Amino acid sequence: MPKKCQGPRKQKEQQEKRPATPTFLLELPLVVDAGQAARLRAHLEAARQLYNAILSQGQTRLRRMRADPAWQEARALPRTHKAERAAAFSALRKTYGFTEAALHEAVKGLRVGWIAEHIEAVLAQTLATRAYRALNRVCLGKAKRVRFKSRGRGFSSIENKRNDTSLRFILLPPESGNAGYLLWNGDHLPAVIDWKDEVVTHGLGHRIKYARLIQRPASSSRAAGADAQGYRYVVQLALEGKPHHKPKHTIGKSIVGGDLGPSSLAVVPQEGEARLEVFCAELAPQARAIRRLQRQMDRQRRAANPEHYDEKGRIKKQGKQKLRWKQSKRYQATRRRKASKERRLAAHRKSLHGRKVHEVVAMGNTVILEKISYKAWQKQFGKSVGLRAPGMFVELLRRTVASTGGTLIEVSTRTTALSQWCHGCGRRVKKPLSQRWHQCTCGVGPVQRDLYSAFLAAYLDPADPIPSCARYQGYWEGAEARLRAAHERTAQRAKEGQILPRSFGISRAGARLPKSLSGPTQEPAFLAQAGRLEAWTERSEPPLL
Repeated sequence: MPKKCQGPRKQKEQQEKRPATPTFLLELPLVVDAGQAARLRAHLEAARQLYNAILSQGQTRLRRMRADPAWQEARALPRTHKAERAAAFSALRKTYGFTEAALHEAVKGLRVGWIAEHIEAVLAQTLATRAYRALNRVCLGKAKRVRFKSRGRGFSSIENKRNDTSLRFILLPPESGNAGYLLWNGDHLPAVIDWKDEVVTHGLGHRIKYARLIQRPASSSRAAGADAQGYRYVVQLALEGKPHHKPKHTIGKSIVGGDLGPSSLAVVPQEGEARLEVFCAELAPQARAIRRLQRQMDRQRRAANPEHYDEKGRIKKQGKQKLRWKQSKRYQATRRRKASKERRLAAHRKSLHGRKVHEVVAMGNTVILEKISYKAWQKQFGKSVGLRAPGMFVELLRRTVASTGGTLIEVSTRTTALSQWCHGCGRRVKKPLSQRWHQCTCGVGPVQRDLYSAFLAAYLDPADPIPSCARYQGYWEGAEARLRAAHERTAQRAKEGQILPRSFGISRAGARLPKSLSGPTQEPAFLAQAGRLEAWTERSEPPLL
């Protein structure tokens, strides 16, 4: 066939979108010497400046588009006229060049000079896509502003669109040593591959879609694998397929209902043991240590900058003038210690999320939760949400359940109102957050509120997520004992000394350790009558343990 006939056909095939395939990530550490680390920092600095330039140009286009009277006319269209609104906004985006393709064209004029020596055209397109997504969130009202990358904050990651050009990962065949390295701008960065690890072996057996380079701060420049500036480098491979499933992680076949709070998690499967526990309770000691470092940093900042505070200890307002803060060496050392603890806390939180997700999946691979706005929780329960990250846990649970062939169903709280509804009489009574027990005049209860909501979610019909009294009558008799047993186990842990949140409905007195492990055998009033009160207060032997 002549070449003229092959051209349009080939172009048509390229325009057709490839079918979406499942993707999972595999992370490998890189071995980087001093020269390679310096060049990587230069590449990332060029990427930072190019990203800021794209962001600035896209922000200008967005402001001009919003200033057009046609924008207000498009917003005034009724939301029921979806086709007309979509056509009006699409025309405005094309007119002002506020599209992903338009920013891809704009980045060609920005990738010039010394930046072109560090960033290839394909990487520049991924940066343009990243900037467009940030700007589009502002355009859709999901964010108030975009954040430019400062030199101090830096640019910590860059990725490619495919694995055949520019930033790419090369895996050598077995006859060449089964080694792998990341290739970028002539640098070969060897990857540390542990072929005895079943997760690594499973991942490298799949097709590599693209590679992502990530720069992470280490505790110091003397840490293992860190460069002179105290950074480590890893490569994330986006692989086609499903992640490895370890045999120790069993998969249940039941339906599980859950009720997730800012600091609590109630799980009730249709078959099995119900649970009520503190969500990520192991993170509390690390959070207290970080809080102490924050107070230390505040004292050091005040000592180095007394002119920025008034007589009441408040920061002086300088209007639009930016304050220049002095940072002592001890302050910088304390800040590095805090950053190191924050990284360890994030890694520990991720590990706890993964462990809890596998525990839930072992009960059942169909999970039903109430759809909650975790951003709204940040305003009311900021510290708890920032420490435990319940939204991140739900996202991890969704991906893990999907990889096992199950589903995560989120039902609307407006239609279900599981914490306010009673299956005995069918009434819906609004309860304040301080009311942690469900007890109805029809005879249902008392039962802990979170456990009861998880029970209702477990037996909810996903096809028709509106609770009905007839559906729960046959299940309540067997489930009531399981719910009470779960609450008794929680109360027992409180008596043993575990600190529980108020949402559990257990008084604080029951959550403290007793002052003595063995109480008196006789009442003090009786001993006072017999004249032996002093002897009772001063024991000759310690209590039996």
